[in-house]
Amino acid sequence: MTCTDFLSQLTDFFDGVVSPELLAEVEHHIAECKHCEVVLDSTTKTINIYRDHELYEFPVDARERLRTTIMSKCYGHSHKS
Repeated sequence: MTCTDFLSQLTDFFDGVVSPELLAEVEHHIAECKHCEVVLDSTTKTINIYRDHELYEFPVDARERLRTTIMSKCYGHSHKS
């Protein structure tokens, strides 16, 4: 398995829909590839952080200021909708 193969299977790996044979290949690759081990570890931690925290409603005025700032940075001028 290559790193590209690993990355292409990552979503299925997290969804638990890989065959036992593919799971063995992924585990073997992770054991030998520090880069993919870091990708797997950081992705797992990110998913766990997301799952462990409640979503909250972003205040409307703050959302609009953020949107305006992002649009300004993207287009170099104030963008209003």
